[in-house]
Amino acid sequence: MSRLLLVLLLFACLGLTGLGLSSLLIVSLHARNERRRERIAAATAPHLPAGREVLPSLFRRGGERRRERLVRRAAGLIGFAPTRRDLYPLPWWAVLGAATTLGRVAAGALGGLLGAPSILLVPAAAIILPRAFFGWYDARRSRTLLQQMPDALAMIVRTVRVGIPMQEAIQAVARESAQPTAQEFALLVNRMRIGMPLEEALGEMAGRNRLPEYRFFATALSLQSQTGGGLTETLESLADVIRKRVALRARGYALAAEARTSAGILAALPVLSGIGLWFLNRAYMDKLFTDPTGEKIFGAAVLSLVFGLLVMRGIIQRSLS
Repeated sequence: MSRLLLVLLLFACLGLTGLGLSSLLIVSLHARNERRRERIAAATAPHLPAGREVLPSLFRRGGERRRERLVRRAAGLIGFAPTRRDLYPLPWWAVLGAATTLGRVAAGALGGLLGAPSILLVPAAAIILPRAFFGWYDARRSRTLLQQMPDALAMIVRTVRVGIPMQEAIQAVARESAQPTAQEFALLVNRMRIGMPLEEALGEMAGRNRLPEYRFFATALSLQSQTGGGLTETLESLADVIRKRVALRARGYALAAEARTSAGILAALPVLSGIGLWFLNRAYMDKLFTDPTGEKIFGAAVLSLVFGLLVMRGIIQRSLS
């Protein structure tokens, strides 16, 4: 209990110190902004009589930009992209709450091994687990988009060749393609309907998906709209390159299937062995949960298993990248 109290006091001191430093930083920034406002007002007063009316709006915009940057950095800490909030299956607060709960459960389970420092598992889980979830979903969605993109480009080529305008071809992809490609092109159509130029809408779609192939597609259409040229030939070449990239990636995953299977077997073997021993000799397994030494052994086993899985996953992912 004394160690736990010491850790809590340490966290309280760190929190108060951070609060004090944040207050000093805010006060200093406010004073600096006031001095900057006075200098700008003094410099623009002889030449711009209405300058004092313009300055508040300028500083208000600067404050909004700073808040936006702060929100993006905070969201990036858990791997959440605010521009893609409508594409995720779960809201960020639900994922963060579930991750915090799992971290609290893990801290309670490993308390016998780690002691008071096990409370650090809660903030670690609140950062690592949401990043893993959002990263997994983004990677799966990106793979699906990449696999569906050659078919979408082929549909655009066929539509343009029969004399239909590009906007109509994009609408056809939004209507007839599979998800999530249909959703992406539907968003593109909605942007164009509200008056956004095609080049800007394509750039927004490429930035939202963060796929090089979508950037190539946006660049090809932008250059064609500005300089002309054979759009169908360009899109056909791009579709062929993407098909080869998809086939090469699929071959890499096939070659790594043995390593992934081995990792899965090694991960499942301790769990299955523990369940079997539980049914064969429950009193023997109860010591891992009732005896202090057994709790430490169980915690060390869980940590070593998780660490080994992370290492194997990193090796496989690096070999496929």
